Amino acid sequence: MTKLTSSDYAATLLRVSSGALFLAHGLLKVNVFTIAGTVGYFESLGLPGVLAYLTIAAELAGGVALILGVAVRLVSLGLIPVLLGATWVHAGNGWQFSAEGGGWEFPLFWVAVQGAIALLGKGAHALRIPVLDRALGQFA
Repeated sequence: MTKLTSSDYAATLLRVSSGALFLAHGLLKVNVFTIAGTVGYFESLGLPGVLAYLTIAAELAGGVALILGVAVRLVSLGLIPVLLGATWVHAGNGWQFSAEGGGWEFPLFWVAVQGAIALLGKGAHALRIPVLDRALGQFA
């Protein structure tokens, strides 16, 4: 067994907290804004409604995967386009997320967090699925 380092625990902290936030954002779109409302909002921005479904799925599945530590590098990289889209959506609202409609600094910071997770990897206490880990190699 490999001895865990502070970097392993730091990666776990980033992975689990980020996963929890993605899960919360996905559930917000389902339970508060509703799926139909989220689709309507995406369409009001000139985006195809199907992107709302893909965003919700990415946030929910990605959040769970990050929390569990499954395919962490691949998942964190896959969530970056979602966050860049959110940065674009909030760009006109200004810097502060407390601004009406939310600002763009939080989603852009979250892009950096996903990059750090992709570089750090799973960290400690991640679900190990040997066949998946072998198949994904360095992206596990």
